Amino acid sequence: MTNFIDVAKTAGFNVKINIGKMTLFVGSEEFFPTIRRVKDMTEVMIDRPWLNNEADMGKELYYMFRGISLLEDEKTIKESKLRYDITIIPPFMLGREFVKTAGHYHPDVPGTDITYTEVYEVLYGKALYLMQKVIGNKVIDAYFVEANAGDKVIIPPGYGHITINRSDEPLVMANWVASNFSSDYEPLKLTRGGCFFVLKDKILKNENYDNVPEPEFRKPATVLGGEPMYKLVGNTEKLEFLTAPQNHRDIFI
Repeated sequence: MTNFIDVAKTAGFNVKINIGKMTLFVGSEEFFPTIRRVKDMTEVMIDRPWLNNEADMGKELYYMFRGISLLEDEKTIKESKLRYDITIIPPFMLGREFVKTAGHYHPDVPGTDITYTEVYEVLYGKALYLMQKVIGNKVIDAYFVEANAGDKVIIPPGYGHITINRSDEPLVMANWVASNFSSDYEPLKLTRGGCFFVLKDKILKNENYDNVPEPEFRKPATVLGGEPMYKLVGNTEKLEFLTAPQNHRDIFI
């Protein structure tokens, strides 16, 4: 079996992943990830017995490659105040729970009443995205989006989000996001995770939230069309909803 996953077709540019070493190549340039481990996820996991008795705290869970691009596109991306990232989430079980990202929220755009947004695209495998809008511990809205290779998923303003890999193969996804803010991980730590935990046999509500609805599934976004979203580097005004969402509220309806 090859150690490489070629995602150039779905990504829209020359990207190849060494799945054995967990490094990423854009052409001949090699990129190295920030790594999230079990020890970084203890506050947002449900299976405490597994965590306390069986978990390998140093186990690598997922890999984040930030600021990926072709050399000739770096200036355009920087001037547009954008960032293109790739994340790899190999299959794994956190005890009873499928492997997931830590999850986060975005801050408000300065001088507005709206938060920054984000858009994801699955490059390989299958993803399950949990979106949740919460005031205090009360859930205002929550839903899942199932996405396959080529699908795009927009994070609406005001929503926290978590990505889950509940398949038996690696998940590779890309995202465009504004480059001038830091994500907020603390709210999800305080509630010990999202409002749902995705287990092998069921989706379980998190008792640290109030007003958790029944699980709902919605479809991926279509507003960006079917082309790989990296190609929007040549038409970055279509990504302005990431840097100035206050001017593009209609996208999030």
